[in-house]
Amino acid sequence: MSSRRSCVTLLALCTLAACDGTRVDAAQPTCRATRGSLTPAGWSASTPATPTDAPRGALRVVADVPLPGPASRFDYQTIDAQARRLYISHMNAGTVVAFDLDSSRVAAEVGGTPRATGILAVPARHAVYVSAAGRHELAVIDDRTLAITARVGGIDFPDGIAWAPAEGKVFVSDEAGEADVAIDATSNAKRSTIALGGEAGNTHYDSVSHCILVAVQTRNQLVAIDPATERIVERYDLPGSDHPHGFTLDEPGRLAFVTSEESGVLQVLDLRTMRVLATHRVGDDPDVLAWDPAWRRLYVASESGVVSAFVADGAELRPLGELRLPHAHTVSVDARTHRVYLPLENFHGRPVLRVLAPAP
Repeated sequence: MSSRRSCVTLLALCTLAACDGTRVDAAQPTCRATRGSLTPAGWSASTPATPTDAPRGALRVVADVPLPGPASRFDYQTIDAQARRLYISHMNAGTVVAFDLDSSRVAAEVGGTPRATGILAVPARHAVYVSAAGRHELAVIDDRTLAITARVGGIDFPDGIAWAPAEGKVFVSDEAGEADVAIDATSNAKRSTIALGGEAGNTHYDSVSHCILVAVQTRNQLVAIDPATERIVERYDLPGSDHPHGFTLDEPGRLAFVTSEESGVLQVLDLRTMRVLATHRVGDDPDVLAWDPAWRRLYVASESGVVSAFVADGAELRPLGELRLPHAHTVSVDARTHRVYLPLENFHGRPVLRVLAPAP
């Protein structure tokens, strides 16, 4: 074989794998974001309607379940709908609490996650990803053994977590590092660090646009990242926002619900036009949001201890009232039972999980 032909062959092989043996992806863009929209042209779906038999009342207490560990701060939560488990970051205890949704009992407590913040269950990988900010890393828990099987370091302050299923990648918002970090879920290796130009808030995957979205709180923006190329595609200014940190998505309704920590407001963002449709007052320093897609109810939990409830009729959001509970800044909702979960760090000297349900 001639030396010229050998070089051509080698170059062809090296487009599929680096010469040091590391796989190289010839990724094609998948994020369909334009300057004025996060909804692909031609995409259509009927605007979801709230079921007529869905309760419209305020939340009522169902139970208070004791939680293990000290009376200290909790943070994000995630639900594995298949395994019927709720996972809670017990931030200042450095643990993750696994709670069985059907029996309403604590299944286990997993240690080794100091200052646990963001958390995301990915049943397809049998994994629960936890931002262990105290170790500047992402911890991976096997949901079958509830043991930590991998750690991905070198993340300044890991917080929100998103999962891009087609690409098999985990994206972690690095708040202090002003970046989003892409991680390969098969090798549990860091792939890239995507500079955002400002502090990163929460992050989510939008299955309609196929983009990773990140709230960049010091720029008052929502940023769209292509999970295939791991590059920023678009930046969207949020007029009237002040330090947006938490948000959640109504994907079929093409709405984003974005909260501002500094001003205590909730904005309803139209993902078809990227325009703010409405602004609502919530508690001071809003943190975590939870969306019930079937009953179209939104819950916003604030550091000030206010939990605000809303119902969406089409694109219009209507307030349903609020609860005031000490340290109630994190909330989740079970889409099957519509029960709402509020971990309270100090209820008569001990942590409890308050379980609530909408009243008729």
